[in-house]
Amino acid sequence: MSFTVADIPDQTGKLAVITGATGGLGYETALALAGANATVVLTGRNARKGAEALARIRAVHPKANISFELLDLGSLSSVAAFADGFAASHDHLDILINNAGVMMPPTRRTTVDGFELQLGTNHLGHFALTARLLPLLAGGRVVTVSSIAHRTGSIHLDDLQLDRSYSPTRAYSQSKLANLLFAFELQRRSDRAGWGVASIAAHPGVSSTDLIQNGMEGITASVGRFFVGIFGYSPAAGALPQIFAATSPAARAGAYYGPDGFMEITGSPAVAQAKPQALDKAAAARLWAISEDLTGVRFPALAEAA
Repeated sequence: MSFTVADIPDQTGKLAVITGATGGLGYETALALAGANATVVLTGRNARKGAEALARIRAVHPKANISFELLDLGSLSSVAAFADGFAASHDHLDILINNAGVMMPPTRRTTVDGFELQLGTNHLGHFALTARLLPLLAGGRVVTVSSIAHRTGSIHLDDLQLDRSYSPTRAYSQSKLANLLFAFELQRRSDRAGWGVASIAAHPGVSSTDLIQNGMEGITASVGRFFVGIFGYSPAAGALPQIFAATSPAARAGAYYGPDGFMEITGSPAVAQAKPQALDKAAAARLWAISEDLTGVRFPALAEAA
């Protein structure tokens, strides 16, 4: 399908929160939603970058209703503080875009809570954030950003933190697979419990984003930049699948969107291919339970199936 920012429906009255919105895909998504008259809360770890992002958006859209809040997905206390503050000043949330990410640090690192950095930031932080904001999301959309890297991913439920088997690519692909498992399981649970949430996944294909500069290092970063330079496209284009998922009336709850070109590397938003491991309901349920235990955050209990 053909979809550009010009096709975004008017978002007047809509409130959106975007994680990792000071650069890359998150910034482009914030810019597009602000241009469509949404009220947008940009979040990130760096207040200076947040102020710069706000200034850049206002230079394009002077009347944009935008703000910035500190949020570090690698810190459960930061997630809790943001969610508590947001809930104290808002009674609803229309769009939550779980976009922030860390990509392939060459050595195993951990979050402040002791989780492997990519799993902790890319999945567990967003899991906890979504749970804490769920009471505000009835009738809203949760867009979780995955990656074509999920295709090579496995969920190591007996070594989720990869203490015994860390590699940059294994950890990243696992975290992106976890994003998809979470997005699909969130929709199943919403349907079962009547939460009224539309959970939609998206991926950007291959896009030149801040992930390469901020996560990958050394030869891995050099190879990444070369690959993106040859095969990839801009963050503005890469953000279109998640913008489509967040705003289009045609976006379906429980679906997964990405570029429609060769191997989903570039192109216009379309239904993307989820590999079988992303559709494993038993693995998704186990990951969900483990994620609740690790984060100490609980979603509302579900009634037992009849």
